[in-house]
Amino acid sequence: MIPGSRIVGFIPTQNAERALDFYQTVLGLQFISDDSFAIVLDSNGTMIRLVRVESFTPAPYTILGWQVEDIGITVKELIAKGLVFERYSFLQQSDDGIWTTPEGAKVAWFHDSDGNTLSISQH
Repeated sequence: MIPGSRIVGFIPTQNAERALDFYQTVLGLQFISDDSFAIVLDSNGTMIRLVRVESFTPAPYTILGWQVEDIGITVKELIAKGLVFERYSFLQQSDDGIWTTPEGAKVAWFHDSDGNTLSISQH
């Protein structure tokens, strides 16, 4: 790894204003700045750039996730804000959409306002 470096996350969006509202209001990320290329947010010290793109097809897999202390509480808080968690027929998930891995980790997936797949997990 590059010594002294920090991770920056890049998430594509076709509608920056709608994406900003989602990431601030639903996920609680802090607004840092806005320029012609991206909206910059802070996620507990990690920079997230909502990159303006004209078009893209959301990837069919998770592009970004957050590790949380208590996934049950976090899922309930996000559901209360209107977030819908994804259900996958090939996984046994709880009523709230949480899947427990064979090793005991817990994961729940959701989509942002552009259809990007995101997740929360507890390890």
